[in-house]
Amino acid sequence: MKVSQEVFGQVDGKPVHQFTIENEHGMVLSCLDYGCIITKLIVPDRKGIFENVVLGFDTLEEYQKYSPYFGAVVGRVAGRIANGAFELDGENYQLPKNEKNNHLHGGPHGFSHVLWDVNIIEEQESVSLEFTYRSPDGEAGYPGTVDVKVTYIFNEKNELHIHYDATTDQTTLVNLTNHSYFNLSGNLKRDVLNHTLFLDSDQFIELNDELLPTGQRLNVEGTPFDFRASRKIADGPKSSHPQNQLVGKGYDHPFLLNKQQSEEIKLTDEASGRALIVETSEPSVVLYTCNQLEEGFDIRGVPSRPYLGVCLETQSPPDSIHHSHFQQCILEKGQDYHTHTLFKFMVKDE
Repeated sequence: MKVSQEVFGQVDGKPVHQFTIENEHGMVLSCLDYGCIITKLIVPDRKGIFENVVLGFDTLEEYQKYSPYFGAVVGRVAGRIANGAFELDGENYQLPKNEKNNHLHGGPHGFSHVLWDVNIIEEQESVSLEFTYRSPDGEAGYPGTVDVKVTYIFNEKNELHIHYDATTDQTTLVNLTNHSYFNLSGNLKRDVLNHTLFLDSDQFIELNDELLPTGQRLNVEGTPFDFRASRKIADGPKSSHPQNQLVGKGYDHPFLLNKQQSEEIKLTDEASGRALIVETSEPSVVLYTCNQLEEGFDIRGVPSRPYLGVCLETQSPPDSIHHSHFQQCILEKGQDYHTHTLFKFMVKDE
């Protein structure tokens, strides 16, 4: 396997590096030490043509100006926190509000917007990038000093493993995910509406007008949210279901997974033959179909528009701190936070 690095830009006078790993099959992963951003994932189609299957930019300035978390690790807490506030161990905490009245993805200076330290580990069948960051007590309003490690393991099986680890010196909240936008057509030749998705999930979480969980779990049976037999992404934007309409004609919903680490998610583009299998230790995945991607900028020469990508954000349910029946993201002193998500790329025959 080949590993290289180059300077990608600067943040506060410090260099930002891009790391590129290529396996013997020609698959390529590129990522930054800024926000752990995955900038490129280059994989073959059924004709052996290698193309990029994630949304991203070629300059740091574009990420800072336009990016809706393209490829980044978000945290301390992924998703929205209602009113940017929560109570923990009898103490009230106020977080910055960066989406209307709510706190989103760790705030304006969350993990997606900081420089991480990197350690490269080369082995015969894989290369690991260990990203580490110490989040000080009070950062973005959260309690506790948190030591975080995110490890990208890229191997000869065309797999990307992401391990998330954290410890804290006092009780706090931690819920991490990667926010890559996938488009298996390759180099954004088409939108994702004709992508087919399988999700092993019987229930999704209802959202309110602020896209926050109401706390209600809804059954997928008989709705456009039933992906158990696979269905096209386009079914959501075409649907008159109130939940599809609410989020801008599509999906931006947490789905509760029936099982873990057993091919519970599969995204396929029949035209190219590319398929992506996702396995996770997490209890849920937020499916976002890029319904509200703003226009007015280019993504590597392609004008931005809705439905250019699909996010599969494996995590604990959003805003769980306000819903005691959800799996919680409370991390206590002495506890170890660890989750794992696998992205495996395959090619389907015609």
